[in-house]
Amino acid sequence: MGTRDSQQQEGHPFGTAAQPSSARDAVNEMIEAGLLDGLMDTVDRGGLALTGQGGFLPELVKAVLERGLQTEMSDHLGYDKGDPAGRGSPNSRNGASGKTISTEVGDVDLEVPRDRAGSFEPRLVPKGSRRAGGLDEIIISLYAGGMTVRDIQHHLQRTYGTELSHETISKITDAVLEEVTAWQSRPLEEIYPIIYLDALVVKVRDGHQVRNRSAHIAVGVDLDGVKHVLGIWIQASEGAKFWAGVCAELRNRGVKDVLIVCCDGLPGLPEAIEATWPSSTVQTCTVHLIRAAMRFVSYQDRKKVAAALKPIYTAPTVQAAETALLEFAESDLGRKYPAAVRTWENAWERFIPFLSFPPEVRKIIYTTNSIESLNYQLRKIIKNRGHFPSDDAVIKLLWLAIRDIEDKRARQRDKQRGLPTHQRSAPARLVEGATVHGWKQALGALALHFPDRLDPYLN
Repeated sequence: MGTRDSQQQEGHPFGTAAQPSSARDAVNEMIEAGLLDGLMDTVDRGGLALTGQGGFLPELVKAVLERGLQTEMSDHLGYDKGDPAGRGSPNSRNGASGKTISTEVGDVDLEVPRDRAGSFEPRLVPKGSRRAGGLDEIIISLYAGGMTVRDIQHHLQRTYGTELSHETISKITDAVLEEVTAWQSRPLEEIYPIIYLDALVVKVRDGHQVRNRSAHIAVGVDLDGVKHVLGIWIQASEGAKFWAGVCAELRNRGVKDVLIVCCDGLPGLPEAIEATWPSSTVQTCTVHLIRAAMRFVSYQDRKKVAAALKPIYTAPTVQAAETALLEFAESDLGRKYPAAVRTWENAWERFIPFLSFPPEVRKIIYTTNSIESLNYQLRKIIKNRGHFPSDDAVIKLLWLAIRDIEDKRARQRDKQRGLPTHQRSAPARLVEGATVHGWKQALGALALHFPDRLDPYLN
């Protein structure tokens, strides 16, 4: 994440979707040869289980792994088992040791060959390893989907017949922390024309209490109009001090300038942005402003109030918007809901920058909808988790969830690649790597509005 050369590639910097292999061709050949017909008849009659203890797939995995281990041993010794060429060799086979590994199809008991010199280091099933690599990926995917460690334990036992301890599963998910830390501290672009900020509430244990905290997510739009998740921050303290730290971190990671920051009026944020990037425009999200005003409006009047507010944020100039707000305040609806009027008046100085831009830019900074869509998906994932043990656990899950969402969407698009457009139903990128619609026109308008700040990066 951070170099534009790779941004046009399918997938995203969090991870890439699995690529097709020849496994499907091999299975198709077996089916065409009728090799699986008898097997599936036995399964259908209940005479054979596919997974779990004693199942066909664990036995197949066992046979494949043990054959591979024997091949590795032959390569290590320099001769095959029973080959006369091995007579007088300084090293030889020395039986086998038992080992149980957990796999995607259940626990598998293996006979791992040994050599007399004790120098054999198998690569297929490394020493000390108790899990096949694919199982780790399954566990991380389940965790990214919102399952707790306890849920994953039960799922593996019920589905695969595999028992893993709470500590083992935690270690597997913690293995990504180093990658998350690298992502959180990676270098960023020198300029982002637009940055969106939004937050979602999470519950985090603090000593003996569980407290609400805000997980803030920043999405930046680079000069190519491509969106990137810049970071995730858990708000442990209120107001300007927290936001000053966030802005300083982005600055230290290379962000020298931001043209427009679109947010929902979080306390202390405008001041922190202007202290870090004095020339930046802080724009209150118009949709958030409308929602804030609607909190004071009864349900039966909401459509009328929404219609009355529209002339304010669609006004061609600041003067026209002020006139529209005054007309709303003096109307029957405005007198009935003075708190709604006051909401707009209090946010006025952070709203009116929006009106100085042409339509091409307005439609992009009108709302933080793209990041809100991301947060909506993340809320679905975290809603059943109760609370998190730490701030790091929140960041880990949100990072994994974003990666998982984008990977799944990439796999869906890959499956439909080559189909006519009207037959494709796979979703586009959610945020990471998505391109802003109409960006060329918007960039042209921004270049006219901020020539001194954009020209050095465009030439």
